[in-house]
Amino acid sequence: MSAQPPQAGPLRWMVPAAIGLAVFAADQLTKAWIVAALGPEPGARSIPLAGDWLALVYGRNTGVAFGLFQNMPGLFAVTSILITLGAAYAYAFHLPNRVPWVQVAMGLVLGGAVGNIADRLRLGYVVDFISVGWWPVFNVADSAISVGVTMLGAYLILVGEEPAPRPRPAARDDGLLTELLSRDVD
Repeated sequence: MSAQPPQAGPLRWMVPAAIGLAVFAADQLTKAWIVAALGPEPGARSIPLAGDWLALVYGRNTGVAFGLFQNMPGLFAVTSILITLGAAYAYAFHLPNRVPWVQVAMGLVLGGAVGNIADRLRLGYVVDFISVGWWPVFNVADSAISVGVTMLGAYLILVGEEPAPRPRPAARDDGLLTELLSRDVD
């Protein structure tokens, strides 16, 4: 988690873009698979992975996190887009975006956010399918967002901002200083 040398503008987006694309692809592929395997009706079938504690079950979320505020897909599509643009702005102008840890965190957040936005725009709801105990059903995008936000928060709390580069001291001319100090003052 140490700061890296400054990078040119577009280079600081390479890691988040690569990770974001990977998260987006994994999210969309797993959602397509779960709809094909367990759809089209939500909750009709499940695939138990660890008894009743862990299972795959197809669900539709028209609300926000934890299934709150259902049946307002247009509002949440717009809100999600604005929040994602805000996160990209914060990364570009206010976060230590040359730090690899922060780059990975933002890639996870942005990739997950775009995955869920794609569902909202295309389907009017987000496909969820991972059921763990009493926790609300979630998906790969939700997991990536949670991990990315946790990483970013941990970095900012434990490490803080990227240290500012130290200015180099001006070159000294000791000969001139010696000459000035050796003059007699009348």
